[in-house]
Amino acid sequence: MTTHRKLTNEAATSFVRRHVGPSPRDIAAMLETVGANSLGALMAETLPSSIRQKAPLDLGTPLSETEALAHMRELASQNAVFTSLIGQGYSGTILPAVIQRNILENPAWYTAYTPYQPEISQGRLEALFNFQTMICDLTGLDVANASLLDEATAAAEAMALAERAAQARAKSFFVDHEVHPQTLAVLRTRAEPLGWNLIVGDPLVDLEKAEVFGGLLQYPASSGAVRDLRPAIARLRAKGALAILAADLLALTLLASPGELGADIAIGSAQRFGVPMGYGGPHAAYMAVRDALKRSLPGRLVGLSVDSRGQPAYRLALQTREQHIRREKATSNICTAQVLLAVIASMYAVYHGPEGLTYIARTVHRRAAVLAAGLRKLGFAPQSEAFFDTVTVDAGKKQNEIIARALAEKINLRIGERTLGIALDETTTPAVVEAVWRAFGGNLVYAEVEASARDALPSELKRGTPFLTHPVFHAHRSETELLRYMRKLSDRDLALDRAMIPLGSCTMKLNATSEMIPLTWPEFGSLHPFAPRAQAEGYRALFTRLEKWLCDITGYDAISLQPNSGAQGEYAGLLAIRGYHAARHEPHRKVCLIPSSAHGTNPASASMAGMEVVVVACDARGDVDVNDLRAKAARHANDLAAIMITYPSTHGVFEEHISEICEIVHGHGGQVYLDGANMNAQVGLSRPGDYGADVSHLNLHKTFCIPHGGGGPGMGPIGVKAHLAPFLPGHPASGGASPPAVGPVSAAPYGSASILTISYIYILMMGGEGLTRATEIAILNANYIASRLEPHFPVLYRNAKGRVAHECIVDPRPLKTSSGVTVDDIAKRLIDYGFHAPTMSFPVPGTLMIEPTESESKAELDRFCEAMIAIRREIAEIESGRWKVEASPLRHAPHTVHDIADDAWSRPYGRAEGCFPAGTSRSDKYWCPVGRIDNVYGDRNLVCSCPPVTDYAQAAE
Repeated sequence: MTTHRKLTNEAATSFVRRHVGPSPRDIAAMLETVGANSLGALMAETLPSSIRQKAPLDLGTPLSETEALAHMRELASQNAVFTSLIGQGYSGTILPAVIQRNILENPAWYTAYTPYQPEISQGRLEALFNFQTMICDLTGLDVANASLLDEATAAAEAMALAERAAQARAKSFFVDHEVHPQTLAVLRTRAEPLGWNLIVGDPLVDLEKAEVFGGLLQYPASSGAVRDLRPAIARLRAKGALAILAADLLALTLLASPGELGADIAIGSAQRFGVPMGYGGPHAAYMAVRDALKRSLPGRLVGLSVDSRGQPAYRLALQTREQHIRREKATSNICTAQVLLAVIASMYAVYHGPEGLTYIARTVHRRAAVLAAGLRKLGFAPQSEAFFDTVTVDAGKKQNEIIARALAEKINLRIGERTLGIALDETTTPAVVEAVWRAFGGNLVYAEVEASARDALPSELKRGTPFLTHPVFHAHRSETELLRYMRKLSDRDLALDRAMIPLGSCTMKLNATSEMIPLTWPEFGSLHPFAPRAQAEGYRALFTRLEKWLCDITGYDAISLQPNSGAQGEYAGLLAIRGYHAARHEPHRKVCLIPSSAHGTNPASASMAGMEVVVVACDARGDVDVNDLRAKAARHANDLAAIMITYPSTHGVFEEHISEICEIVHGHGGQVYLDGANMNAQVGLSRPGDYGADVSHLNLHKTFCIPHGGGGPGMGPIGVKAHLAPFLPGHPASGGASPPAVGPVSAAPYGSASILTISYIYILMMGGEGLTRATEIAILNANYIASRLEPHFPVLYRNAKGRVAHECIVDPRPLKTSSGVTVDDIAKRLIDYGFHAPTMSFPVPGTLMIEPTESESKAELDRFCEAMIAIRREIAEIESGRWKVEASPLRHAPHTVHDIADDAWSRPYGRAEGCFPAGTSRSDKYWCPVGRIDNVYGDRNLVCSCPPVTDYAQAAE
């Protein structure tokens, strides 16, 4: 046994060595460069001794990659994959193997970052542009965003948009009684802190007298009924309210679009376009609006602009709406998208085209019609004669026996008080329909019933307009063509599989292959989020252990895994604080103190939670000004709800006064929300729950290895101290005798459950010692970069001992005065060296925030540092007068193949100097596909879906 454990530990240690970039020899050399005797000495100089974790982090014996995958197989075997016909917004689907292998399982796609640097993101931006076009075409509306977190969140965002944009000044919002229950629950959560009243009823009956700013209608209804909603839409618009339709994308291939019906906004999920259910996610929700609302659209928006040569190029449009600029006045705290899932959905549409999608929809509908005909023969008439894919019947006293027979057939039905719902999908076969009939007590033959079955789509609501007319949805029918299209797009991007992505605050670390493998196993991917609990015992075991690990890591007492983004975690944490104060009969506590350095989602989240933001100043070192905090906490003592603080600070430093800050806030009746975005500098070294914080969200897509996927998915679980545990988000699907104190923030009880497997297996293979080593190396790597770059670019913030945490801010602002070079010039020139730029102008305008993570080797860190130093030499050439900044390689960067092939080259530097800067490899050159993009042109000429091909030519003129 001793020998086996020793071998196991050695094997496990090998994964830590593969996750951590620098070798032991490299670590020794780097410590010498930073002037530290050991990693322990460096940690002592970096973290305040008062917050240091007293005992080593013990998470059990780590497993090797082979052992971990065997363990995951065991967990997966505890999940039972039934045929779920529950519907309610989640459908079985077939992910084409070519898309699974070449996008979902391809690090070129899943390791990319949010496309803030559009020149090196053209591939995924084009795929997102296709997604937006698909949504616009199917919904019949003018502008769609690049996706939202889930359908329920999209509904809440649409409600908030309606409140801002509607002519009606009412404070009530109408909700169709036929919306999905989880959507209604999330709407209640969102509306209550903002003082909005929900009126739930039949839109064809109860809208007449309702005074509302908007209304949400489900199309088709949650029960499956296809209703003519035009009268309800007309009533809403007559009141000056906005009409929102939650629409099924596949149904829209056969049904009149929301735009044709007169809707202002359409929302829904793209899950059934090839994305596995995954026990709740991740999935790409969508939102589309009529043109007049486009500048109020929440989330990301991809637009078409032109580059420096006048050629078409994609970029994120309307970026001034981002939270770090508008802060508490932001329209939403959503700062991300479900990019990877939106890309999959768009490729599903590219793969099938309009004819293929229509065929799938007609097949699904036909099988639903046959199902209904058979149920009628068995004495169970559908509640609605018009439906698309879902049939609901009154089962009466036979409900329990039907459910039992269905389970014996390994089929899950949707269970109401007396009703049973059966939702068919792309995976439904005639054999499944026959099994459902057996559950209802009959032995019918599909072919015999089909012969006389009638369709159930009302003729007045059949779609009459074309969709997906752009050539991209017609040109890739063979797998060869689709494979090449996806490869072409990925080649245009710069992701973590090519080079270090040194983004501060974003933690672009290794997403190990072994961590990703279980994600696509059907035992994790094919479960419906509302399947019976007994069918998800493997997931339950995973959740329980992951929650315990996260509590051990953070020092908190309870965890909610529901929030499916960091911003949503912030929101859930603030709702917990709000619920706590209300339970103590202090609902007036609404003041939220936020340091001026905070990420912009913080004030946006506080506003969404109904709080009043009061900004606390930072001092010259970037720390919270404790005197200003003390004064403002005292001034607002009667109404103080919370402080939101990021630790280590957004400036990349462990503030010495963190415990004092917590004490001040607690002393005035407030709670401490500690933003967990920078936990990569704390795991194994300090625990927020030990030094005074009450609640934190954890960015699993940063610290715990869920890949960014080009800008999503993410997960943002929250940890809380025991007194806040009763106020973690609940969910209607979780049962319970009484409603939870705080409602859900996500559509599914465990958010994007399937990607929790990634963080689980990461912790499983690293163990406590490995996680601690990762934190130490992340801090070493950041200090190494700071030491190497300090002579060339001053490091803006350090602690009293001269150390930075896991990231550092370098300050090129003086160079703008001496040379005219901007932070944009440096960022674009880094592309020529084969790098993604660091975070630009946040939290300090005009600076670069660099986070190397623990996964980058010394060789790659040196390559980045040498590129930055070479750029500084090029700036010196401008300062010395060799070039004017307008004619320099920096201002013309990035250089493309068009530049090297330019017959009319007239720049004062040579082609080789521009295209192959010092130290770069000619044989391994990354060629940026477009020149520098004109953002102003793109915002002035907003194009967010595929125009006719002739328009591309006109844009280039």
